[in-house]
Amino acid sequence: MKAVILVVEDDSQIRRFLRATLAAEGYLFHEALTATEGVAQAASRQPDLILLDLGLPDRDGLEVIRRVREWSQVPILVVSARGQEKDKVAALDLGADDYVAKPFAVGELLARIRAALRRSAAMAPDGSGTVFRFGRVEVDLDKRLVKVDGREVHLTPNEYKLLQVLIKYPGKVLTQRQLLNEVWGPNHTEQAQYLRVYVAQLRRKLEIEPARPKHLQTEPGVGYRLVVER
Repeated sequence: MKAVILVVEDDSQIRRFLRATLAAEGYLFHEALTATEGVAQAASRQPDLILLDLGLPDRDGLEVIRRVREWSQVPILVVSARGQEKDKVAALDLGADDYVAKPFAVGELLARIRAALRRSAAMAPDGSGTVFRFGRVEVDLDKRLVKVDGREVHLTPNEYKLLQVLIKYPGKVLTQRQLLNEVWGPNHTEQAQYLRVYVAQLRRKLEIEPARPKHLQTEPGVGYRLVVER
C-alpha cells in the first residue's frame, strides 16, 4: 500500500514541488494551506506522515503539532525556514519526529521521510520479539542484556535506561529535555551535562569509533538520535 502524506504548507510553489516529488516516489498526497485545515485533514484522512511548515497564515505550526499529539502519534516532519535551534527544540519537544530547514536537499528530505515511516512501522506491535539490533549491537529488552559482537557488555542502570529510551524511538531526534525527563525525571531537565557524560560512556562501550559515532549521533544544540542503519 502507498503511504499517504499530508503536506501542511501555504507556499504554492513549494506545494507544487512537493506534489511532484512525492508522486514520483509513489506516495499519495494531500495538502492543507492553513493550520486549521491541517488539523482537520489530519483527523479526517488519517495520513501516514505529516510534512508541516511552521509559518502558516492563521496560526503557528507548533499549534498543529500540539493539537495532533492530543490524539495521534502519526510521524510529523517539520519543514520550515525557521531553522534556529529554539524553533527546532520547541517543535521536537511538542512531539515532532524530525526537522528539516528550508531550503532543503530533496535527497535528505526523502531520506527523513523514509526513516520516519520505518520508525512508525517498527512501533506497531507485530509479535517479532524483544531483541533490538543496530550495527554490531544486540539488546535483549526482556533480559536487559546488551551484547557487542556477541559479547556481553555491562551498562550501568542509567546508561541502559538512556539506551532503552533511544531504542524506543529509533531514528527520531530526541531533545535534551525529553531525554533528561525520561531518564532522570522532571527535576533534572536542565542538567544537560548528565547527557553529555552518559552518551560519551555509551559511545565508548557500543561504537567502533566513539569519537566518530555512527549510531549514537548528536543533533547540535537540540539533542540526540539513534541511527539504526548499518
